[in-house]
Amino acid sequence: MAIDATLGNALNEQINKEIYSAYLYLTFADYYEDRGLKGFANWYMIQVEEELAHAKILRRYLLDNEYQVKMLAIAQPDKTFTNDMDPLIAAYEHEKYITASINECYTLAYEQHDFRTMQLLDWFVKEQGEEETNASDMIKNMELFGNDAKGLFELDREYQARAFTAPAMSM
Repeated sequence: MAIDATLGNALNEQINKEIYSAYLYLTFADYYEDRGLKGFANWYMIQVEEELAHAKILRRYLLDNEYQVKMLAIAQPDKTFTNDMDPLIAAYEHEKYITASINECYTLAYEQHDFRTMQLLDWFVKEQGEEETNASDMIKNMELFGNDAKGLFELDREYQARAFTAPAMSM
């Protein structure tokens, strides 16, 4: 079944946003790497993989629904950081932006009674809930423990243990 052009365009733009997210999170990883916080850097490198996986899921879905995917230009991230909290706050704000974008895609699918796309987007809605919670938790952890060298060390070790697991979707 061919996907509606308006919805296809929105999903195609979402691919771009997911790839931009990966690009943005690379800058976060680089910041923490430069600071010697390899665990925080690892956390964001895993985020890079997740965002690219999201883009691939959307790409495959569009191709499977007879929509010609267009690779759009990726904007250069413009964030600068003055402390270890800055990337965490930027990540949380960015995840809220991505959630709003997914919700806009869902609204289009709902308005068009495109139940198959709604089913795909159900997974993304749940995923974004997890992403926002993780980002918020990282801020809270930094507020609680980040001002103490030992606490920051322990957080960094915790984040170093994170490993990438490819998303498993059943459609």
